[in-house]
Parts: sequence; C-alpha cells; structure tokens
Amino acid sequence: MNTTLKHWKEAATLILAAGHKLGADSLASRTPLTAAAGSPLGNSNGRSHMPHKSSCDYDVLLLKRSSTSGFMPNAYVFPGGMVHPSDFSSEWLDIFKSFSKSPNFGLRSVSQPLETRPPMFATDRLKLGSPIPGELAFRICALRETFEESGVLLFVSKLEENNLLKSIEGKCTKAREGPLHHTVNNLCRRELKKWRDLVNQNPSNFIQMCRELEVLPNIWALHEWGNWLTPAGRYGVKRFDTAFFICCLQEIPQALQDEKEIVSFRWSTPSEVLQSYQAQELWIAPPQVYELSRMCRVPLLNDLHSFSSQRATEGCEQLLPVISLKDEHYTALLPGDRCYPMAPSGEAGLSTSTDPQLEDPQEEDSALHRFVTVDPYTITLHITITPKYNHLLPVSEQTKSRL
Repeated sequence: MNTTLKHWKEAATLILAAGHKLGADSLASRTPLTAAAGSPLGNSNGRSHMPHKSSCDYDVLLLKRSSTSGFMPNAYVFPGGMVHPSDFSSEWLDIFKSFSKSPNFGLRSVSQPLETRPPMFATDRLKLGSPIPGELAFRICALRETFEESGVLLFVSKLEENNLLKSIEGKCTKAREGPLHHTVNNLCRRELKKWRDLVNQNPSNFIQMCRELEVLPNIWALHEWGNWLTPAGRYGVKRFDTAFFICCLQEIPQALQDEKEIVSFRWSTPSEVLQSYQAQELWIAPPQVYELSRMCRVPLLNDLHSFSSQRATEGCEQLLPVISLKDEHYTALLPGDRCYPMAPSGEAGLSTSTDPQLEDPQEEDSALHRFVTVDPYTITLHITITPKYNHLLPVSEQTKSRL
C-alpha cells in the first residue's frame, strides 16, 4: 500500500451484479422499489431515459452504512473499503504460485499507456517494498472487503485451478472469457461464518483462510471499471483513492450484513436504486449515482458481462471532482469539462465561483462533464463529452437533466 500519499488513502470497491432467479425464493432476496417510468434506451448522444425496471434482468448489491460510520454514515454503498497492508503481503506469492509464470498472475494486460494510467495502478509497488502489483492487491482488497461486509466470498477452488490455467494460457478461449457462474459461498455456513469473523477481526486472516481452505480469491472475475477520488471538503476529513471493479454473477448469492459497519443490504436494479434515491428512500453518493446511471445503458446481464470484460482492457480514467459552491448548490467538475483545471491538486476543495461559464452550461458545442447538486437527493448531470477508454455515458432524461 502507498503510505506516501498526502491526501488520500487507497481503497477498492466492487460493483456486484447478479441475475434474477426465476423461482419464488428470489422474491425474498431482492428489493423491488417504485416502478421506473421511461422509454427504452435511445440514441448515443446521452438524451435517453432510464430503462423500465422490468427491462433489466439483474440486480446490484448495495450495503447501508451504520449511522456511526466515520465516512458517509447511513449511505448505501457498493461493498468495499480501505486497503490493508496484508493485501500487498508477499505471502500472496505462495497462494498464487500456480500463476507465477503467467504475466501479472494471469490478469489481462491493459492497453492504456502507463503515463495516462491512474497513479494507483501505475505506481511501481516494488519501489514501495511489495512484490504484489496494484492490479492484484486492489482486487484482493475488493474481494476481502466484500466478504467482510456482506458475507459473499468469490473464490477459485483447487479443482478449478487447472481449467483456469489452461484458459489463461490460451488453450481454452471460451473459458478465458468466463462464464457468468463463478464459485460463490460454496462452503458450509459454519466455516464461512468462522472465517468471516476472523477476517473482520484481522484482515491478514484472509491469507490464512485461503491457505487452509485451499482456495484462491477470484481476482479474474473482477474487471476494472473506474477510479474515483474523494474531493476535499465534502465528506469530512477522510478521503479515498478508490479502484472500482465490476463482477457479474449468474444468480444472486446469499448475503448477510455484519451488524457493525453495515446494518442492512439490498439487491435492486440500477434504475430502481436511482428512483428510490430520487424519492428520498435512500441516499447514495455522486459516484454511485454516476456509475449506476452508466449501468442503465446495459439492461441485460450477459451484455453487461461481455461489455465490462472487453472494456476493462482499455483502462480507465481517474475522476477527481473539483467543487464550486454557489447559493448552496455546488457544481462538481470532472475531467474533460471546459472549466476543469489542467492539473487539479489534492488541496482543491470547495470554492465560491463567479465564473459565468459555470452559470450557463447551455451551449451545445461546449465540452461539459459535471454534475450539479441542488440538494442531497437532486443531482443534475451535464455531459456532452465522449467518455474515454470506450466507457459508457451515464443515462439521464437528457444531456442536462435531473436523474
């Protein structure tokens, strides 16, 4: 882990999407919300509606933080958390020894030039004293935190190792692309609970769990999705540089809150979550609003899996919102916006702006990449740019719209 960072702590989060079951049991495992009004996905210029909830065949896992949480209390978030030193431990070399001859432990290479990679991925970890690359450690962190917070454990068993090795070596291309059905929680409940408690007590126990159970964290099921940095002055003194990964599962796994940091969980479609947010039934932070709006463009799980798997090799853009405050409303500028500073610093925080360009984002030929927060439950997206690295443009009612 990078202890030299001045403003942020490194973290990782997992967007976990899972298909709807067709039996009655599925009704108890998901959280239906108010029906979403809207038309089918439309054109490519961003002027399309959120899909109706029935058009989406998968749910996303959201966890509710405790009211006593030191960061975003009561917020609904994707599973994830801060990197622990054990995520970069050299002991993982022994756990993943079968994959030691595969470049980057069998993770696919990213075509994004190193100079444009987010620093959390571009940093040479050997210079920081760890033989574990960031692409591996951040996936381990996301999987460990997901297990700690929700009880969902994604792993590869010893029996599956050989098939995975063959697929990585290119002997089985179809398997390399990966079926949607990854091994999840395929252990006895008592064993899972025991190890979850131990990992919650000490994250380094995640390594010991993998040794004793002879399993590997399924890093290959996680696809790079994005990188968000906490802006200054919005959520207290804690700030995070967070890697976002996505994983698609065939069915909704059993989840259980930890009753500590996490007090409840829900499985809902992206459009259902956004509409529940609008109705003030729950609160989600702007990055969750942005990413769920992106997912609304892909209502079918198979398509989401194919897209996220293929797109991940492109890399991702680092998104650090730069905040301007006016009349109790704030505008968050994102990279590519015409007003975004050339080289924002970590100190860039809330400022009072009189820039007329921030006042009137109406010009159709302007480069806009921003969101305006009117109140905690009203965010307006203004996006006219083309997303980098073949990523998705968030869905909204129109280019300038209330989600």
